[in-house]
Amino acid sequence: MVFFSKDEQLEHLGSDILEVTWAKFPTLARNQVALTWIVYDPPVLVNTGGALTPDVFWNHPVRGFTYRGVERIYPASIVKLFYLVAVQEWLESGMLQTSTELERAIRDMIVDSSNDATSLVIDVLTGTTSGPELPPGPFETWKLQRNLVNRYYQSLGWPEMETINVCQKTWCDGPYGRERAFYGQLFENRNMLTTNATARLLHSIVGGVAVSAGRSQGMMSLLKRSLNPEDLPKDVEEDQITGFLGAGLPQTAQIWSKAGWTSQVRHDAAYIEIPNSRPYLLVVFTEGKANAKNRDILPFISQLFAQAVTNLG
Repeated sequence: MVFFSKDEQLEHLGSDILEVTWAKFPTLARNQVALTWIVYDPPVLVNTGGALTPDVFWNHPVRGFTYRGVERIYPASIVKLFYLVAVQEWLESGMLQTSTELERAIRDMIVDSSNDATSLVIDVLTGTTSGPELPPGPFETWKLQRNLVNRYYQSLGWPEMETINVCQKTWCDGPYGRERAFYGQLFENRNMLTTNATARLLHSIVGGVAVSAGRSQGMMSLLKRSLNPEDLPKDVEEDQITGFLGAGLPQTAQIWSKAGWTSQVRHDAAYIEIPNSRPYLLVVFTEGKANAKNRDILPFISQLFAQAVTNLG
């Protein structure tokens, strides 16, 4: 059961896009891509500043298409979207008090995809810190605390959240000490997400019902990306537009997104508005070393979905 209705028209369009993509990129195996696509038909209920109550929003039907949308995949920095919502929930409920440093870390985690900033956010969310390995008793307590964010998403009662794992920091070189022990000997406890779970969370943000209307608006501000090449940072390896979904869009489009990448994966999750077209949400995960390095796959897929949405009228 997913939060959107599967639709014959979108199934046909989405399947065709995948076939064209596989023909264009032979290195992309059929089990190395997953995606979820949501189209917002009139009357559009998202990006309204939180005009709808949660009950009205969640009872409003939306249609979509998914391919391997329930497959658990290492999410890289896409997980930061889940930490963003969690920290806003903690702040809203009074579990946390804001500070200049926390606000700076939240911004840098999303806008710049900083792993160091994410480390602070997770420490604050869970009351844990990285460091040397711990004796068994204290380590059990530490692990219980580090799973707070998982328990939060389980408490929402969304079927899409039942299989996810969002308890690990994001790293440049990798975990050490207690963090490495927490991953498990075979890294079996690493973060895992699905495109359906990611789409539902992003859907709630753009719908204005993630935590609160005001908090959702704040999160949207952090997720907003410029498509103007002049605005893209010149001194970073990845800028979350080049090589991602934003690169396949016309300059007139608007995009709110969070990308993720490692040497093994390249992902993006985006809400997109193109003038005179229906707004839509697109989450695409790709796996495999060759595909992670390829900066053409996600823009190609994005361009095809943009064309498909434009043709919907």
